Amino acid sequence: MGGFLSGLRRLYLTVYNWTVFVGWLQVFYLAVKTLKESGHEHVYQAVEKPLLLAQSAAILEIIHGLVGLVRSPVSATLPQIGSRLYVTWGILWSFPEVRTHMLVSSLVISWSITEIIRYSFFGTKEALGSAPSWLQWLRYSTFLLLYPTGITSEVGLIYNALPYIKESGKYGVQLPNKWNFSFDYYYAAFAVLGSPHMYTYMLGQRKKALSKSKKE
Repeated sequence: MGGFLSGLRRLYLTVYNWTVFVGWLQVFYLAVKTLKESGHEHVYQAVEKPLLLAQSAAILEIIHGLVGLVRSPVSATLPQIGSRLYVTWGILWSFPEVRTHMLVSSLVISWSITEIIRYSFFGTKEALGSAPSWLQWLRYSTFLLLYPTGITSEVGLIYNALPYIKESGKYGVQLPNKWNFSFDYYYAAFAVLGSPHMYTYMLGQRKKALSKSKKE
């Protein structure tokens, strides 16, 4: 029974990782193609649907951690997934005014390259039991460049959206109301910055994974 459940887990995670990999590959292809042919102003429009789907699929990774399907601690994955969902839905989808900004291109390309490598690494590992050393190196090294570019793009887009958030009053809850509760989405935008924690976590994971690979 244990062997059957273990096999079922591996099958599910293999299908999950390669499915999301295809989604991010589509995002990358459309972003680069549109950037080359039409300019950065049209990148979001081209990638919107696959981006929303691929990024939203990451919610399952929080569930995977909670139920023990994967060993990644929820405390490490939640800040990154939360901040990305916030930028994807809470900024880009909610405020069309920032969709034509050049930082959308750097954001989407940084995210998609990172995720193409990550999902192919875990998809291969689940399917075959291990991943090639070159793919492992990419998984634990490319973030050194791609995380800073992605984080900078995230922060830049949030900053550019602030005037529109304040002007629209969207998602805010004003007093008085029957719950005696207020919420200002404008100030909440300053709190969505879990990325530095994820970066230091990945540095630790890189050291652990690559030192283990050298021993083998």
